[in-house]
Amino acid sequence: MAVVVNKPIPEFEAMATGGIKVSNQSHVGQTVVLYFYPKDNTPGCTTEAMQFRDKYKDFVKAGALVFGVSRDNMKSHDDFKAKLELPFELIADTEEKMCHMFGVVKNKIMYGKKVKGIERSTFLIGADGVLKQEWRGLKVPGHVEEVLKAVKALKKSA
Repeated sequence: MAVVVNKPIPEFEAMATGGIKVSNQSHVGQTVVLYFYPKDNTPGCTTEAMQFRDKYKDFVKAGALVFGVSRDNMKSHDDFKAKLELPFELIADTEEKMCHMFGVVKNKIMYGKKVKGIERSTFLIGADGVLKQEWRGLKVPGHVEEVLKAVKALKKSA
């Protein structure tokens, strides 16, 4: 089942750093930002994670939780989180269940070879469990500010 804007998020369950279980029901009543990124410790992903980190207090103030999602395993996530001092949890989607549900697995060309990779994407889920907005195939510069604006706008309309 795929995600659709203005529809409830389908059922899912995943484990995050800090021993936290995240599901479509676990954070109802809170706005959730899920950002999917290709790989821990790569330049673009490190920059994006640091920007979410630096604006994290603003997201919390606006009533939102932030989760990073990639196919890396928990050990990689724990190391990445510690290295960058990330204040939010990272979801290890090693079986790509969430990646497929959110439709972020894409064919990419890397070094002349076709590979399956994660398309950098962010999803904003309202406190009612409904997908409010999505950004797909995005570029890192300015993105975190754009998501924060959308979170604040959502809070005003609530």
